[in-house]
Amino acid sequence: MKIQNLNPAPDIGASAWLVATEGHRLLLDAGTHPKRDGNASLPLFGATSGVDLDAIALSHCHHDHVGSLPVAMRRFPRAHVLMTELSYFLAERVLHNSVNVMQRQREELGLPEYPLYTHDEVDEQAARFQGFRYNREIEWAAHHKTRAGAPSPTLEFCDAGHTLGSAGIMVRGRKETLFYSGDVSFRDQTLLKGAAFEDVEAEVLILETTRGNRVVPPDLTREAEAERLAAAIHRVQKRKGSVLIPAFALGRTQEILGLLALLTLSGQLRRQPIYIGGLGRVFTEIYDLQAHRTRRQHSSLQLNEVLDLKVLDKGQAESMRLTPSKLFVLTAGMMSEHTAAHDLAVRFMHDERHAIFFVGYADPETPGGRLKVSRPGEPFHFSNVAGEATRRCELADFDLTAHANREELLDFVGEVAPRVVILGHGEPASRAWFHAAIRERHPRIKVFQPAPGETVEV
Repeated sequence: MKIQNLNPAPDIGASAWLVATEGHRLLLDAGTHPKRDGNASLPLFGATSGVDLDAIALSHCHHDHVGSLPVAMRRFPRAHVLMTELSYFLAERVLHNSVNVMQRQREELGLPEYPLYTHDEVDEQAARFQGFRYNREIEWAAHHKTRAGAPSPTLEFCDAGHTLGSAGIMVRGRKETLFYSGDVSFRDQTLLKGAAFEDVEAEVLILETTRGNRVVPPDLTREAEAERLAAAIHRVQKRKGSVLIPAFALGRTQEILGLLALLTLSGQLRRQPIYIGGLGRVFTEIYDLQAHRTRRQHSSLQLNEVLDLKVLDKGQAESMRLTPSKLFVLTAGMMSEHTAAHDLAVRFMHDERHAIFFVGYADPETPGGRLKVSRPGEPFHFSNVAGEATRRCELADFDLTAHANREELLDFVGEVAPRVVILGHGEPASRAWFHAAIRERHPRIKVFQPAPGETVEV
């Protein structure tokens, strides 16, 4: 078995792994790099020249895992495209949104190669998408020649608990087995139950390392963080201030809305308009519609029924009144420029009545990341559009992550008991922690950190 890392950079970038086993080839994920633009954001597809790909399998529909799918499908027109049935309901919408963003950035950033694919191309390619239930074994090389009539290798999607439709992917051949963790949450979130990885056994494990550089206090619980967020919202509203919660449109937005819905039903939060982005609204409707297909808590909870959700119109963030208190859960978890979350943050920062609450990761090189480490009353560079800003509003960070903590992933390595662990999807410091920790706890396991474009043979 050969495994090639196609991420163009040694960090959390464009997830893509090329797996060659028993004469067949499988691409695990086809993402785009969130901190790169244009062709530089793509996986290293050029390194796959001459490859006859059998299938593309997606772990989930976040852009760093699915954003380059149309480019991969164009390059490999014969490949099956496999995903969970829940991702099937999301993938087209995610990709069409990517086209919209790229069309806008073509002018803003002066990138003539944008868009990297078009709406028409997404519509045409969607006919090749195949959605499957969790825990069903799927032959993925059946339409290509097999060795001496040997059966096709198979794959199986296992619920990863990270976001709607997310999966770890088990690949089984006659002689080798591989498990790709994708992004995983072992703990229950507000809506989604934790990963169903209990029976996973494999000889090779490709492991995410997102939180490898984060030390988590032993007494920290998700329930306590949710209660702390509820108390913080109540405190801000009591002083007539507004609350801005920047969140990714898929997953984080729905989990936060789920928490707000439970607080509303229990009487801890008054029913009030909650302003969200248009894409966040679309994914929230899908969460509601597909609740019966999902391993989730509060399966009968319909977010659109319990909450008074209002889609923020274009330009409204720059002009609407912020008093009396209002509540915003807005797309762009990292407060990218030209988003409502970014524009509202500029207005929030100067008023000590308001608050900005982070509930997930924000890259240090983004506006959200710079805001996270800002000090009250001290000027800092917020963004190229807004320039220098001085924060006077309240700011807090709540650990409501959808990623497993490093100790949980280390325990998972022991449960899988692989011969080989391949580390990816993490910053260098995160992978270094896992490398050392696995070697210390499991000295017989071989650990690799393939560089961009590098192939590991196992």
